[in-house]
Amino acid sequence: MSAIVAILGQVQLHDRPSGQHSCVQDNGICPDWIVHHLSAYGAPLWRHIQLTLASVVLGFVIAFALAIVAHRRRWLTGPIVGVTGILYTIPSLALFALLIPVTGFGFITALIPLTIYTLLILFRNIVTGLDNVPDEARDAALGVGFTDRQLFWRVELPLALPEIFAGLRVATTSNVGLAALAFYAGAGGLGQAILSDIAFKSNVLVAGGLCVLLAFVLDLALLGTQRLLLPWQRARATA
Repeated sequence: MSAIVAILGQVQLHDRPSGQHSCVQDNGICPDWIVHHLSAYGAPLWRHIQLTLASVVLGFVIAFALAIVAHRRRWLTGPIVGVTGILYTIPSLALFALLIPVTGFGFITALIPLTIYTLLILFRNIVTGLDNVPDEARDAALGVGFTDRQLFWRVELPLALPEIFAGLRVATTSNVGLAALAFYAGAGGLGQAILSDIAFKSNVLVAGGLCVLLAFVLDLALLGTQRLLLPWQRARATA
């Protein structure tokens, strides 16, 4: 706790001299102050993006590997869902407390819990997508001589992409919010900007608004990627 207090004492994104407008003195929402201090949020926003994207990418790699194993050995699906579900329920602050003595304050300590929180969402969506592939599509592929590997990569995986993208969108937007707590692990981010002056409404509005905007932009980017990779969905939607 003392380390966190020390970090809080060092973080001061915004100076508010006593001679400034009464809006600032009253901790209000001050458009002029926001315009002149917006650049101060650049570094926290970039770190927030790094935390979010790194955890989702790493989580997807792990969840995808687990899903392939579970797809081949169906009995593993239940245990994997159970374990990832338990990990998902562990409070992030508790994980930080357990990890800090091992990994110290910093990016890695925040990355590990954020990655863990993506596993349940991503794994379930990947497995669901693979399970929902029509049997007739599998039979047709096997009928023309596809091997199991070709069946997976050229038939099952493409048809599972809608569910996979749905999981990616949920995991990404969720981690944008969770990454705000990474400040307690010494990893920075927009949570650091919020807590640097949490009584100042303008500060909280800008930092919190950037979190919402980031979640919206990333979700829109994933949706756009999905539309580019799945042109048949666009054709079906416009039919």
